[in-house]
Amino acid sequence: MVRKLIVEVVAAKALMPKDGQGSTNAYCVLDYDGQRKRTRVKSKDLDPTWNEKFEFLIRDVAIPGDLEINIQNERNSGTGRRSSFLGKVTVPIQFVPNKPEPVRWYPLQKRGLFSHIKGDLGLRIWWQPAESITKSMADEMSNRGRVRQDLMEGGGGRANNNVAKADRQPYPIRPNPGIVPETDFIVKETNPDLGKAVDYNQHFNLVEQMGYLFVRVVRARDLLGNGRCDPYCRVFVGPVKAETRIVMGDSNPEWNQVFAIGKDKIQGGAIELSVCNALSKDDFLGGFMVDLHEVPLRRPPEAPLSPQWYKLEAKTGKGSARGEIMVSIWWGTQADEAFPEAWHSDTGGQAQFRQKVYLSPKLWYLRCNVIEAQELASFDHRLSKPFVRVQVGPYQTLQTRPSFVRTGNPFWNEDLMFVASEPFEDILHLVVLDQVGSQNDILGQARIPLNSIERRIDGHPVVSRWYVLEREGGKGVAFLDRIHLRLCFDGGYHVMDESPNYISDTRPTARQLWKHPLGVLELGIHGANSLLPMKTTKDHRGSTDAYCVAKYGPKWIRTRTIFDSFNPRWQEQYTWEVHDPCTVLTVGVFDNRHAVAPGGMSKDLPIGKVRIRLSTLESDRVYTNAYPLLVVTPQGVKKMGELELAVRFSCASTVNLMHAYLQPQLPKMHYFYPLDPRQEEALRVAAMNIVALRLMRSDPPLRQEVVQFMLDTEAERWCMRRSKANYYRILGVLNGPLAVMNWFTDICSWKSPVTTILVHILYLILVWYPELFLPTVCLYMFLIGSWNYRFRSRTPPFMDAKLSQGEYVGDYDELEEEFNVVPAQRAQEVLKYRYERLRGVAGRIQNALGDLASMGEKFHSLLSWRDPRASAVFIAVCLISAIVLYVTPFQVVAILWGVYALRHPRFRDPLPSVPLNLLKRLPSQADRIL
Repeated sequence: MVRKLIVEVVAAKALMPKDGQGSTNAYCVLDYDGQRKRTRVKSKDLDPTWNEKFEFLIRDVAIPGDLEINIQNERNSGTGRRSSFLGKVTVPIQFVPNKPEPVRWYPLQKRGLFSHIKGDLGLRIWWQPAESITKSMADEMSNRGRVRQDLMEGGGGRANNNVAKADRQPYPIRPNPGIVPETDFIVKETNPDLGKAVDYNQHFNLVEQMGYLFVRVVRARDLLGNGRCDPYCRVFVGPVKAETRIVMGDSNPEWNQVFAIGKDKIQGGAIELSVCNALSKDDFLGGFMVDLHEVPLRRPPEAPLSPQWYKLEAKTGKGSARGEIMVSIWWGTQADEAFPEAWHSDTGGQAQFRQKVYLSPKLWYLRCNVIEAQELASFDHRLSKPFVRVQVGPYQTLQTRPSFVRTGNPFWNEDLMFVASEPFEDILHLVVLDQVGSQNDILGQARIPLNSIERRIDGHPVVSRWYVLEREGGKGVAFLDRIHLRLCFDGGYHVMDESPNYISDTRPTARQLWKHPLGVLELGIHGANSLLPMKTTKDHRGSTDAYCVAKYGPKWIRTRTIFDSFNPRWQEQYTWEVHDPCTVLTVGVFDNRHAVAPGGMSKDLPIGKVRIRLSTLESDRVYTNAYPLLVVTPQGVKKMGELELAVRFSCASTVNLMHAYLQPQLPKMHYFYPLDPRQEEALRVAAMNIVALRLMRSDPPLRQEVVQFMLDTEAERWCMRRSKANYYRILGVLNGPLAVMNWFTDICSWKSPVTTILVHILYLILVWYPELFLPTVCLYMFLIGSWNYRFRSRTPPFMDAKLSQGEYVGDYDELEEEFNVVPAQRAQEVLKYRYERLRGVAGRIQNALGDLASMGEKFHSLLSWRDPRASAVFIAVCLISAIVLYVTPFQVVAILWGVYALRHPRFRDPLPSVPLNLLKRLPSQADRIL
């Protein structure tokens, strides 16, 4: 894959004078992957303008590297021409767009610690796809690429031969199959009208007011029908039509239904209600009309409007009507208590499209300790490889290792962990098997109800019990077979049902171990903009029925579905209690397919997802932003629209909030009795399946594919795109240390003699006064953190297409492999086995790289103010440490640190240290990976 990099050097401004006469003779040197180019010299100009364009070849698309531009001042001397340094700019090629954009100004960077640099450089940089590159340039690139590959493999002779054969073996150029990257994959600040809350209790002060006409149809009496009467009521407001349910065979029906009709859908000045008989299509029983100007306005917390009796009137010239109907009509907003259960005009009247709140089932870890068994085999049969298989529910099955004791009393003493949910309706099914050849003989089995198992909240010992095993047939057995088990529900753990990188709750299962909430999270879901069509209607036009799902902790919310709209407006607000600030709120947008396939065979399609880490939010500040909805397709990242949200995190006590940063993130049982990482992953998958199945059984159901998308069930699966993203994250973390190493190399090579001499002087001072070393480092970090405060981000983090390595697609096969089903279906048996094994190994490597990158990013976030509270704590500790270390002798500090590091194990706490707790709670770029 070949690309051409286009660099247009436009101008520079406010350069540092270097010629001794208050001016400079500036020119630029561009260096990319060994290709060096230079602009013209602009004499006597501190604001030079070049407008010169240069082209470079991008030889390695997987590792594009950086473009470095150095601005030099040309000086004429008696011995020839010399240059002095004016500044440099480094541009990562991976973030360069594929089409020209407006001029971007880059601040000039220093080359050394004591360089005097100022000014900015204006550039326009983009790349062109392979088809626009000439054949000669491609042949040159191919020749150099093969030479470099042979040199890396140690084949110097082959490299020379390849140079001679370059013209006969041209490089095959393929066009870039990816979609055109978009430039609006950013968070945009919105300015909604939140000045007027829609109710006096301030429960909806994060959303805009939406007006609705509410109609409550209570009941009717003394209706006149021709024979049997199956009455129902119709409501007409302009083009909006709604109907109550049909009451069979009752002349005094009772409906008690509420209709909410959006103010934007109302046409005309009256509302019409009519009562009809379902047995006859034209059997009109009576009706009445109300002028909308006479309808009262209700503002909560006012009491509900009392319904009134209205006399039914007949149509003009068509007989008479008898009876009355009880109705209440009022103007209101989405804050009205009747709104959640009302019939909505913007949902098409579908009951399953209403807003709902769901709760995840309460999950427990079930520990099954299989100890031993007695009298398993008859006297004439010796056991071969006895083992125990335990099943809980339909999907969780584990087994012990074969026992080394092959008599009738095998011994295992092995823990098996399962996930169970309240109410404990399942059965623990235990089977003792003996492997004889290729078959397993059943030696006995037992069925234990889960509701009979003891619960514990800490690590206190649980009494073990002997359970009688049943044999097939149950006859001819001289002794009863028994198995020794220790069963308990562990309530001191937090049961993971989501990815640890995006965890939204860290509380243990046992409620008595919960702490008081630290604050409140409020979310206002305003609406979406410019959604793409997700399906085709019967009249062959695009349509989208969008709804939102938000998850934080065990509470799920689903907004109402806005029927057939590309710019839906929900204006709904929800609240959660916050027990840990270092947690993540997830909001997803989906297309409701129930309107197309009422039978439930079609799955709801995801439109996009937004994650917001609470620790990146300032307390009591309202964030109103429009987030891009991005999804990964086989052709690359695609923007599906934008989601407008308002978020506010309010804390009750700042002291308690800061104290939470110093506490372990997970409950103590995770540290005193840790679980194996592979065991944790299996339990997480089991917990996700339980949550998905339980929410699927709700009414209306929260679809299983929706829950799986929100919980990132495939986040740990390997793909080339995520591996590249983690690789570049590591490079980003290493940029700082590499820059220091390059600076030190320049010092050692005496590129700037003045800087090198000053470094020597500073080094001698620190050696002569070693007690100044640590205070100087701490003070320097304090100054950097304070300086970076004004550059802190003012918007929450978002899903980053560039960081996810999905905006620029290099090959179809990479994304096709990501979307390929597991296990693969198109490979033969041997190839399939090797392929799946490779993906498993690569997935673990990918996760390890991601964890390494996250650790480095967390260190970097200490001074970047991504988490304002954590950065404030860190720089405050740095300042205090600098003062303490300044007044304390270095020897005392060294002795105290050495004694503490080498302390006896009895003085060590199994809980993580305070600095480690703070580090684990810091945000990383993992929140922004698609």
